[in-house]
Amino acid sequence: MKSFDYSGKTALITGASSGIGLNIAEQLAARGVALVLVARTQIRLEALADRLTKKYGVLAVVIVQDLGVPDAVPKLMQRLNAFAISPDILVNNAGFATYGVFEEISLERQEEEIRINCLTPLALTHALLPAMIMRGGGAVINVASTAAMQPDPYMATYGATKAFLLAFSEALWAENRQGGVRVLALCPGATETAFFDVVDAEEASVGKRMSANAVVDIGLKALDKNRSYVITGCTNWLLGQLQRFVTRRRILIIAEKMLRPKKPKNVRL
Repeated sequence: MKSFDYSGKTALITGASSGIGLNIAEQLAARGVALVLVARTQIRLEALADRLTKKYGVLAVVIVQDLGVPDAVPKLMQRLNAFAISPDILVNNAGFATYGVFEEISLERQEEEIRINCLTPLALTHALLPAMIMRGGGAVINVASTAAMQPDPYMATYGATKAFLLAFSEALWAENRQGGVRVLALCPGATETAFFDVVDAEEASVGKRMSANAVVDIGLKALDKNRSYVITGCTNWLLGQLQRFVTRRRILIIAEKMLRPKKPKNVRL
């Protein structure tokens, strides 16, 4: 299997202003990839674009867009068309989690979670994949999670959205494996990002946190091998194999104890 050819490519990265998205932007820029950086925070995006352009000499376009609004993808596509940009690489990285007892978390916030974690990647992939297929090459990287490997008590909606991304990615990998477009679900465990600042609960972080840069290293190596998914870290990989040896009921009991809130609280993120 040949490594992915980054020459002359353009990547669109959502959630590019921090964490995994920022590190993907850095590593792709180092490979000479032009960038379309998408997030809500204009100051951070512009600073990142300026730094990467100066450091690597690549074009970096900034698009400020809140992906939580229903018409986010049509607006984003309008901007791409205005710039006459057709990305060869799509990185669906933007996402967030809610944590707590399901019925105590705002329904509106969970609907936004589904929109950003599932519907936006679905719509962006649907919009950009046909041109990749016509060109005979490209890549879609969906940032899922080890939370996709089993249901996640107290993070029920988040785990379900990541399970969707994993299944969606693997299906598209199979559909496109003969056509030159690679599709990868990147499944990190706990990572040193702002993710847990949003969740606001240390008990939601299981295991030692990996650096975002290390997560991206593993992801891009998996893309080179045309993997359909990759779990980052040996411990995370072993945890992902539990379902082979333990009943789903037992896994759920273990997960509930691990993720149980330290004290009852109404979480409204």
